[in-house]
Amino acid sequence: MTDVSLENLTIDTIIDDNVAQYFKDNIDDIKLNRYRGVPKLIQAIKALPALKDAHPKKIKDTVDKYVLETLGPKDERDLTKQPKQKQAKTPAKQSIANEPASVSSIFTKGFLGALHKPGENPQINDELRKEHLAATGGKVFTRFPPEPNGYLHIGHAKAILINFGYAKFHDGHCYLRFDDTNPEAEKEEFFTSIKDLVAWLGFQPYKVTHSSDHFDELYALAEKLILKDGAYVCSCTPEQILLNRGGPDHKGPRVACPCRSASIEKNLEDFRGMRDGKFAKGSVTLRMKQDLEDPNPQMWDLVAYRILDAPHHLTGDKWRIYPTYDFTHCLCDSFENITHSLCTTEFQLSRQSYEWLCDAVEVYKPAQREYGRLNLTGTVLSKRKIAKLVHTGTVRGWDDPRLYTLVAIRRRGVPPGAILSFVAELGVTTAVTSIQEIRFEASVRRYLENTVPRLSMILDPVLMIIDNLPDDYCEELPIPFKPGTPEMGEHNLVFTNRVYIDRSDFREEDSPDYFRFAPGKSVGLLKVPFNVRVTSFNKDPETGLVTEIHAHYENDTPHKKPKTYVQWIGESKKHGSPVKLDEVRIFSPLFNHDNPATLKENELLDAINPNSEQVIKTAIIDTGFHHVRKNSPWQLPGGDSIGAGGHEEGAPYAVRFQAMRVGYFVMDTESDPEHGKIILNRIVSLKETVAAKNA
Repeated sequence: MTDVSLENLTIDTIIDDNVAQYFKDNIDDIKLNRYRGVPKLIQAIKALPALKDAHPKKIKDTVDKYVLETLGPKDERDLTKQPKQKQAKTPAKQSIANEPASVSSIFTKGFLGALHKPGENPQINDELRKEHLAATGGKVFTRFPPEPNGYLHIGHAKAILINFGYAKFHDGHCYLRFDDTNPEAEKEEFFTSIKDLVAWLGFQPYKVTHSSDHFDELYALAEKLILKDGAYVCSCTPEQILLNRGGPDHKGPRVACPCRSASIEKNLEDFRGMRDGKFAKGSVTLRMKQDLEDPNPQMWDLVAYRILDAPHHLTGDKWRIYPTYDFTHCLCDSFENITHSLCTTEFQLSRQSYEWLCDAVEVYKPAQREYGRLNLTGTVLSKRKIAKLVHTGTVRGWDDPRLYTLVAIRRRGVPPGAILSFVAELGVTTAVTSIQEIRFEASVRRYLENTVPRLSMILDPVLMIIDNLPDDYCEELPIPFKPGTPEMGEHNLVFTNRVYIDRSDFREEDSPDYFRFAPGKSVGLLKVPFNVRVTSFNKDPETGLVTEIHAHYENDTPHKKPKTYVQWIGESKKHGSPVKLDEVRIFSPLFNHDNPATLKENELLDAINPNSEQVIKTAIIDTGFHHVRKNSPWQLPGGDSIGAGGHEEGAPYAVRFQAMRVGYFVMDTESDPEHGKIILNRIVSLKETVAAKNA
């Protein structure tokens, strides 16, 4: 291999370059040995001549980073030493494609991998940089700053992962800061929901703060800005301000309003008058004195304070003036010593005003960096549009499983780790990512395939009576919760002379291309030792539906392997089998429109899919459901610590499983299993559609 050792490089760069080169030269062995080979791998790299003076922990941390990026998180292949296997029939490429993405990998490459290190962002005064590093200890500090005026949606999951995940990956800290500067739109339910969802996704804030915590400091800096002739009180109407900025298209002449030339003393007096109630709501604002000649609209004298005259949930009636986002955000970032202010590209133009204000009041200047937001087509994410669906009764509420708010996705049964894995699959760049619903469902399906147990569930059961077995016949047959995964354990299916099969598994007339039950035909019941042959059936004379099938258990003839096996559930009062389900809800897209986000509010209801929810009241499930419910969520060893999600013990939305041949399901929040009320939601179908494969 090639030694990489240049005297002008830092030791961190030398370590990284040597580890990267070693991985490149030995990639086949590394992939073959996986995590079992990591100890020897570290020893081999420590022995490289170029790294003889390097700190062992730095070498180990760098190797761990490359191992995670190369192999992804640990899985069942890393649990025990693997025996030699015959060549798999399924191509390796296909198995890799079915594995969830490594969440941590997004922090080592692309947009996030190229971000600056703490302290590298320039300041107007180097003392500010030194004070900042002294306060942070050189650690990464980020923040997730939602407005508490609505429920978070799937797009916010990307922001949560990026901000909390980036800090966690770099052993730093992330604030959860509520941007509570608009008391007219804020509600306690939104504060509670946001904190709950951040924890559900697996993140613990360094501190929970509020922009309102800094109202006194913000006000003091507003006065400081006025005293530096950097702000003025403006009495222009919104229409006048728009006209002075060149009109709606910004193509007209830009002119300063007369208020801009007022004296510092007059502006300070009027600003204090705003604070003290001498001006009516909406009559005046405090505006920053920026640069009207700059081509960036975010430099055209933005509003810093406005009069709302409304009580605040934390500060009460203390304030009747409130700072705007443009004034608050950068300064709160500064107060909290944020090293990386990560936001979406819609704020790209705001970076200039962000930096201008920090420099104007001479405070530490965080580095704002912008990534592309996540949009989901086929649904709506707008708070206003979802509110219309809720208020008209089109959906059950903000947590209706057909929506893509995070509370709805959680109720639908999507695991937090699946959401984070989905974001990681898409990567983080500066481009806006627009993804179809079916792509999201395909990602969730891949995640569930390896993380949930399997049960027998029958949506439309028909009783089969096996006439040659006695009424007291009972055989308990062990069934693995997931074939090939012994660590998931097993449960018993009770085989008696009365079993239920799905109506779709029986035909009144046989055909050569049909392999399930029909009169005179022998078929296997899953895990049952002998085949079963249908002898007769009964029908309801009014509906024409088959009500009862009679069969013969062929334990009196040599066993012949059937062409197919059918799932079943035995009837046994002693064992409480089968388990009756109150409802099974099958969801389809809510809209009959490719991109309902483009519709106006008055067009939404006309685009609703009337068949977006199918409710089935006849379904039954095997008794293994009780074990799954009491032991959910299912936890397997290993995995990505950042992408694992939070604790869900005891929550109905943690009870997830695969219903064989039917789909993936979860227990709904309306369930009361202790009193026999069980409602299931379908998370995703068992197989992706052709449209999903081509998306």
